[in-house]
Amino acid sequence: MARHKHPKTRERKNNRHKKHKHAERDIPKRVTGCIVISRAGKGYLAHPDLLADIEIPKEALNTALPGDEVEVAVWPRGKKGRLQGEVVRVIKRAREQYVGVVHRLGQMCEVVLDDARIRNTFSLPPEVCEKLAEGVKVRVRLERWDNPRQQPQAELNEVLGPAGEHETEMRAILAYHQFDYDFPSSVLREAAQLKTKEKEIFEQESANRRDFRGTPTFTIDPEDAKDFDDALSVRPLDGGKFEVGVHIADVSAYVRKGSAIDKEAAKRGTSVYLVDRTIPMLPPELSEDLCSLTPEADKLAFSVVFTIDSTGEVYDSWIGPTIIHSHKRFSYREAQEILDKGEGLLYRELSFFMKLARSLRQERLAHGGLEIETDEVKVELDTSGKPVRLYRAPHYETHHLIEELMLLANRTVAKTISDRLQGKPLKERVFVYRVHDEPPEEKIIRLEAFLRALGYDILKTDDGRVSVRSLNEVLRRAQGTPEADIVKLVTIRSMARAMYALKNIGHYGLAFSFYTHFTSPIRRYPDLMVHRIVKGHLANKPPGANEFGEYERLALHASRQEIAAIEAERESVHLKQAEFLAEHIGKEFSGVVVGLTDWGIYVEERETMAEGMVPLSSLRDDHYLLASGGFELVGRASGKRVRIGDIVRVKLTTVDIPRKEITFELIDKPPQAQSSIKTQR
Repeated sequence: MARHKHPKTRERKNNRHKKHKHAERDIPKRVTGCIVISRAGKGYLAHPDLLADIEIPKEALNTALPGDEVEVAVWPRGKKGRLQGEVVRVIKRAREQYVGVVHRLGQMCEVVLDDARIRNTFSLPPEVCEKLAEGVKVRVRLERWDNPRQQPQAELNEVLGPAGEHETEMRAILAYHQFDYDFPSSVLREAAQLKTKEKEIFEQESANRRDFRGTPTFTIDPEDAKDFDDALSVRPLDGGKFEVGVHIADVSAYVRKGSAIDKEAAKRGTSVYLVDRTIPMLPPELSEDLCSLTPEADKLAFSVVFTIDSTGEVYDSWIGPTIIHSHKRFSYREAQEILDKGEGLLYRELSFFMKLARSLRQERLAHGGLEIETDEVKVELDTSGKPVRLYRAPHYETHHLIEELMLLANRTVAKTISDRLQGKPLKERVFVYRVHDEPPEEKIIRLEAFLRALGYDILKTDDGRVSVRSLNEVLRRAQGTPEADIVKLVTIRSMARAMYALKNIGHYGLAFSFYTHFTSPIRRYPDLMVHRIVKGHLANKPPGANEFGEYERLALHASRQEIAAIEAERESVHLKQAEFLAEHIGKEFSGVVVGLTDWGIYVEERETMAEGMVPLSSLRDDHYLLASGGFELVGRASGKRVRIGDIVRVKLTTVDIPRKEITFELIDKPPQAQSSIKTQR
């Protein structure tokens, strides 16, 4: 039976088409925006009134670099119909600092940048070149580049070490993403002073805190964790109810607003987790000692305490400062083993929390929360930093246990403070939310087309919104199929990015109307901001309108730092994947097609999860063009297809370790019947 579209859906689609028709008829002559530059050297600029990005050829980039805010002159459409343009002005540089390798040219030298999208080399002054050895990696600042026919001029900021060495490369990744490796001396002095005052601070803070030291309490963290942000406690009450405590490290008891440590933490915004190390937001004296909820020690905490039953029904909650004593530090694996065996230290408490977490998770998903579990690649290094093994990290149900309790605490704090802010003027509603917008319409249209080609349909609500339950159903049906990973990947790429904001729009992915980050103040600055705001409310001294701008600025900065940290973490993994595969040139692998562009096919090798590219220029049998909204390549003469989600055999041809580039050759593609893409009926 045919399913009729809701009138509102038809109306909105008609309006969208009218909008684009109008935009295509009245193409602007000049547009501004942030430019994206591919590794092939072409630029792309999105414009809200155009169906496709404006393509900017290499020779028309002028002095634009990736991410720069630029003004583009739009050219008339050519024979191929693709809208193109030329950069006429760089409005604002995306960054000032870059990382690269020094190459000497007699008495002169130049810096070849690590960023594969930038083919221009930077020049350094002759007096600086005299002191630099060939092949050292440096951090430089772009000083001047006004003429594309001339070389960009740079100044030296830091010598990182010999290129290719493990320590140099880790520091280079941090430097590129503008994270400092070391703490300023003022911060270290302040941290040392706090350590000497540990007992004094504890005694001062203990006076007006609820004492949970007699309640069974424990932490569950990764095996290599050094900073313990959160702990759980539980004790039975009458009537089948329980007192459940979610206890969070009280960083605000030690880090005062405006202190040297606070300013540095705000600047960093987050801890960074590379393959072999953590670059903490707070100095180790705090992150691993004073603030950390280490076992067998009395600690200051900021807690959310629930009266709850084992089904997850919350009867009341309390938020406030506490003292706790963690009786055991579990790893996720250790806690899971106790649950699997049905016996061991704190088994009864662990079993209760597992049952509770299952109930909370079931309820959350029933209310429309999105359920996407992705694999994480782990890298095992030898003593020199060389990768000896890459593998998918195990995922235990105890991960869900912690996740659900932290979600409950974060949501409760957000709702509690939001209720207090009701009726106040906008500028007095000072609170930092973790928000997640609905997916952009253009991305959902592409996701629909992709999933439809796989044989899945996304249901929409009457007002045309994407049903999260429908996405969950697609993900559930895809489990265990060849296309499962690519369905997850494309769905994730279709989502908006979560961020920090003072204006609450809810959290689409979690299906929460109110949500914040409260549970990780050792490693996330927004959590520390939330702690201070909540403490202000508890003392009847909430932040006022005069602080709105400051919190808004800090929230935006934290969102940007979070993105930079994620990119740095991924880059460190990509480097080790490249180093590992460099030992296997000529070997054949099985992979899945995860991306298609005008210049290549991106394939993820299935064992190491390393992503490499098959250049389209290497496909000699035909001329392939993008089709189906970018989800497939079609041979012009043969009609052969390569689609996202296809399982392919590839041969590793080259690995450029400095640029973290992996190149494959497509050996063969299985017959269409073996493809993960289903023929649409």
